Amino acid sequence: MRRSDLVQTKDKGTTMRTTQIVFGERQHLLRVLDSLESTDLPHNRLQQERRVLEELIHARTRELNQINSSWDEKVGLVLSAEAKSEMLDKLAKEAPKTDYYLLRLISEHPKVSARTLGRLAKHPYAAIRENVARHPNADAATLAWLSRDRSQPLWYLVAFNPNTPAALRRKLQERLRKLGQSQSTK
Repeated sequence: MRRSDLVQTKDKGTTMRTTQIVFGERQHLLRVLDSLESTDLPHNRLQQERRVLEELIHARTRELNQINSSWDEKVGLVLSAEAKSEMLDKLAKEAPKTDYYLLRLISEHPKVSARTLGRLAKHPYAAIRENVARHPNADAATLAWLSRDRSQPLWYLVAFNPNTPAALRRKLQERLRKLGQSQSTK
């Protein structure tokens, strides 16, 4: 998990538990369980530790399903080779904003539509907006909108997207050139 995956709230020091975080925790717990299974421990201790880890894994699964019901099945649908644009659009519309992991997967899916990417371009999670900015299915209007965001380096990704209108691409690449010149004079 990247540090940028942690979503800071207005209350200093608190982190919102999104699916990105909960899924990462569950994956880590599964790796610990795998490691435990290959360890030479007394039988009773092995059973006790296995039970504790399995309870924690199930708790993370319940938490994922509280954020978005049938979460694992939805992620499986997005990861399926048979995923269709319409289904991705439906899942993106129905997903709560805190389902960062599912929405991030949708935003990088090769079959996602320009319309869905346009909606995802407004998501608060930077990684989703970055995926939209570099996606080959993003349309010119979405890319132009993303290039105006000065708080994120999205304009840089938009500058190299083949769907960016030529005039905007030249403008953004000129900004990049000027930025490179100012950096080299420091």
